[in-house]
Amino acid sequence: MLFSLLQSGIDTLATAAEAVPQQQEMSYSLISMAAKGGWLMIVLLILSIIAIYIFGSRWWMIWKAGKTDPHFMDDIRSLIHDGKIRSAVELCRKHDSPVARLVEKGIERIGRPLQDIQTAVENTGNVEVARLEKGLPMLATIAGGAPMIGFLGTVMGMIQAFFNMANAGNNIDITLLSSGIYTAMVTTVGGLVVGIIAYFGYNYLSSRISNLVFMMESTTIEFMDILNEPSDK
Repeated sequence: MLFSLLQSGIDTLATAAEAVPQQQEMSYSLISMAAKGGWLMIVLLILSIIAIYIFGSRWWMIWKAGKTDPHFMDDIRSLIHDGKIRSAVELCRKHDSPVARLVEKGIERIGRPLQDIQTAVENTGNVEVARLEKGLPMLATIAGGAPMIGFLGTVMGMIQAFFNMANAGNNIDITLLSSGIYTAMVTTVGGLVVGIIAYFGYNYLSSRISNLVFMMESTTIEFMDILNEPSDK
């Protein structure tokens, strides 16, 4: 009886010792997961790099565009009323921002009908908005396309799994199915991660651009009011 208990304990310890390396073999890293996803993970990696680059460059440009001197329009008003048109233009050129370029275009048109001045300022505003939105369509495309690429990898992984099972015949092993499902899930996760990053980045940049557009519209109205004010005011 005692011998059987000792033998049972030894067998249990041996089984536990064998389970340790198996558990270590099951451990994984992000790199190994990405490699398991196949060539589609390379496509998703390229898309993620493009999305991060677009977001970073657009964020920097929008941040610079939003930095304006709170006394800028007051200084412009004083210079215009004093008849210092050249000084007003030079002041606009010192401020590298869409708002300053709008005002500069309007100042250069002083002397023409107000409707022509407003049209020139609005056209300049459209150009500035187009510059700020450059790259956003690509970011939106990545936000919608990356999850679809991930789902494509899911379908391909499932097809591969069932293909292996069909070729195995009666020797079906669970590893044949689990390997394909593993690949399928990895590509799904990769596509969703890239898509989520691009989606939130696109919406954030769009909201910042909307704020800049509102600021440019307000500046245009204020500038036109300055031109309508009496010069002796």
